[in-house]
Amino acid sequence: MSDPVLYLQQVVRTYRQADGELEILRGAELALWPGQSVALVAPSGAGKSTLLHIAGLLERPDGGEVYLGHVPTAHMEDAERTALRRTEIGFVYQFHHLLPEFSAQENVMLPQMIRGLTRPQASERAGELLGYLGLGSRLKHRPAELSGGEQQRVAIARAVANTPRLLLADEPTGNLDPKTADHVFGALTQLVQATGLAALVATHNMELANRMDRRVTLRDGLVVEME
Repeated sequence: MSDPVLYLQQVVRTYRQADGELEILRGAELALWPGQSVALVAPSGAGKSTLLHIAGLLERPDGGEVYLGHVPTAHMEDAERTALRRTEIGFVYQFHHLLPEFSAQENVMLPQMIRGLTRPQASERAGELLGYLGLGSRLKHRPAELSGGEQQRVAIARAVANTPRLLLADEPTGNLDPKTADHVFGALTQLVQATGLAALVATHNMELANRMDRRVTLRDGLVVEME
C-alpha cells in the first residue's frame, strides 16, 4: 500500500479558558490514503473543526505530530507551513467564500496565478476543472449569477486548482437543499476518485457520509472508526 497523504499521530489540542483548560483532542490518530474519501461525523463541539484546522496546518497541535506525506509539520516555521498549505492542501467551507467581483473562471485562476502560473495556463486549467464539474457554460458568470450549488462547485474547483494531495471540507453541503447537496457531493467524490487526492469531509449528513470510503467520529478526544 502507498504511504498516507495525511497522518495525525497522537495529536493533542487543549484550549485555555478563564476557568481552566478544555481538552479537545487527547492523542487523536488518523491516516488518509490517496484517492480515499473519509467522512468525519460528530456532534457540534466534539472538535471537528479543530481536527480540520490542525490537519490543514491552520493550527498547531499542543502535542503529537502532523505528517503530510513523510514530512513532519508541527514544528515548522510559519512560512514553511504556509507554503505547504498553498501547494498540498485544498479547503472547502460551508460558505463558498468566492470573490464577488470575479467570474467563476477567474476565481479558480487566482490561486494558480499566486502560485506562479501564467494567466493563459491558469485560465486553461480553470476552464477544464469547471467543465469537469458541469459548469462549462458558466465560466464567465459572477457568483451572484450562480445558484448555491454552482457556487459551491466553483469553490471545489478553486480548492483543487493547484493539484493538492489533500482536500479538507467543513460541512461543504451544509447550506444546500438535499437535491443540490447530493449533486455537489457527487461532484466532490468524483473529483477525488479521478485525481487520486485524499479527502476529509466533516458532515452531519449520514446519507452522504455513508457513500464515502470510510466514516470516523470523535469520541473523548480520539478519532474512532465507525461501522
